[in-house]
Amino acid sequence: MTEDDPGTGQVPEPFADLLAAAREMAARAYAPYSRYRVGAAARVDDGRTVRGCNVENAGYGVTLCAECGMVSELIAGGGGKLTAFVCVNGEGVVIMPCGRCRQLLSEHAARDFTILTPLGVRDLDEILPQAFGPQDMAGI
Repeated sequence: MTEDDPGTGQVPEPFADLLAAAREMAARAYAPYSRYRVGAAARVDDGRTVRGCNVENAGYGVTLCAECGMVSELIAGGGGKLTAFVCVNGEGVVIMPCGRCRQLLSEHAARDFTILTPLGVRDLDEILPQAFGPQDMAGI
């Protein structure tokens, strides 16, 4: 699979700069155990770009996904909602976030959130149908 949109063969806007940022982050990943580097980048509704890379740990259960670091940067930078997102592996190829990270993204996604996937641009409902979210916690 490539980073290109399968329908056009080109990287759709606004993903070109996010793809470059995610690739830079993958190169910075700390992955001494699996050697599987991941970089993530997203656009925030105020125009910022937030980024993250995976950080492994000898105790695998406390390994941090790239999306976790990215969301930490989002919150530390003042919050906001994610509007566009991409993650890549160490070779720079677009990959899908794991299920846990899809849930994490849904918590911080704007209504118009889109993600560049190996199959092209998708919205949140396509990558995490019937997501559990803040609306499910209302009134508790």
